[in-house]
Amino acid sequence: MNEPWSAVFEPGWFEPEWWGEAAEPVAAGGRGGAWFVSGASLAMVLRYYNRGGLVARVSSNAYLYTGLARTRSVAEFNLLKALYDQGLPVPRPVASAVWRYGFLHYRAAILVERLADTRSLGEQASALSDAWWYRVGASIRQFHDYGVDHPDLNCFNILLSQEKVYLIDFDKGVIRSPSVRSKWPDRNLKRLHRSLMKLEGVSPSRLSEGWNALLAGYGKGT
Repeated sequence: MNEPWSAVFEPGWFEPEWWGEAAEPVAAGGRGGAWFVSGASLAMVLRYYNRGGLVARVSSNAYLYTGLARTRSVAEFNLLKALYDQGLPVPRPVASAVWRYGFLHYRAAILVERLADTRSLGEQASALSDAWWYRVGASIRQFHDYGVDHPDLNCFNILLSQEKVYLIDFDKGVIRSPSVRSKWPDRNLKRLHRSLMKLEGVSPSRLSEGWNALLAGYGKGT
């Protein structure tokens, strides 16, 4: 392995306490359970898998174990690696962790490389130019053309640098065959649109103009 972290990797990397003051909670979007961490000349994001909705009242981070390859963290790691190796704009995966307890349950976490100098679409929606909205749409189309179904495609899972558009957080994401590409692309786009409509401090007219530019970049037109 020639990854920059391979010679210095520690299991403690999956524990925020291990990093001490070098662990910074991620505030924007998500359900919590994520930290920016840095060390070994590499900036990373540590994310725990937490449930949402009513089931979280029973257990916020326990999942049914049906095999290692089917665990949330390993599945996302393998998907990210496939996308990264194809040159798609995603963070490079570093490592995944699974903790078994009892016979039926597990907890999970993942480490991915932190994308430098990026901000989410949700943070920039009010000031983003139509040209950038267009680029976001074109990037989403690139993923869809490869067959990538991102079920949680919200405005905080799209990061923009000065040059690129990235997609992040591929939990429960899959690569689908083009032969079954009938409804899931529209589901992804509707999920993104709902998240944008929930933003505060952004005028409806600006969101409408931006969304139309995004659809044009995707190839849907208006």
